[in-house]
Amino acid sequence: MNNEFKAALWEGRTQLGIWSSLCSPLVAEMLAQSGFDWVLFDAEHSPVEIAGLLPLLQAAGNGSATAVVRPSWNDPVLIKRTLDIGAQTLLLPFVQDAAEARAAVASARYPTKGKRGVAGATRASRYGRDGNYHVNASDEICTLVQVETLEALSRLDEISEVDGIDGVFIGPSDLSASMGHLGQPGANEVQQQIRLAANTIRAAGKAPGILATSADDAKRYLDWGYLFVACNVDLRLLVQSIDALYTEMTS
Repeated sequence: MNNEFKAALWEGRTQLGIWSSLCSPLVAEMLAQSGFDWVLFDAEHSPVEIAGLLPLLQAAGNGSATAVVRPSWNDPVLIKRTLDIGAQTLLLPFVQDAAEARAAVASARYPTKGKRGVAGATRASRYGRDGNYHVNASDEICTLVQVETLEALSRLDEISEVDGIDGVFIGPSDLSASMGHLGQPGANEVQQQIRLAANTIRAAGKAPGILATSADDAKRYLDWGYLFVACNVDLRLLVQSIDALYTEMTS
């Protein structure tokens, strides 16, 4: 199955996304049908496990958005299991240096180019019906790594240059915390680093990505050269809407 999201990144086409933390197949289906280019299912900061990711991917298959999964860690076992249930695009958190980026690539590729375990009848291979899956998988799997500390940012050029990395994602919340601005990703110092990071990633020939929590932030990041931008989080949007409704009804 062709990975349209990966193809778009390499062609330099902007990809607008939405972030999902609600762990609901119903929500996953709705988001995938919303018109966004991609929807990320977050298994790092939500209670969903591998078995719970499967119905999210199945539901998202009814829409036009590419499903992206963030496993809870840059771990070869988690990566293997997430790919086996059909994910083609992974965002791997807390990558600190080039060695960890190379490990991420290796975990997503079969030998001899990597170390992904080989299984026959998985959802990824249409339960073994796709006889070409193992040959073509590496070409269609999109490996994104997340840089989210000041330490990792100091190595951004070498991380971005790792062969097999398709994009580098900046995490504003953890980055701001590592810079002494916990809970303040909008701090000027943090935003300046975010702006510079896009240039570094693009200079290495890779796609820069980021998470925004408002339309204004998302548009600013696009202006700064970010190519794939998650424009908000489903849980955050729900809370904002409910709180606004309650305020309107009680004021």
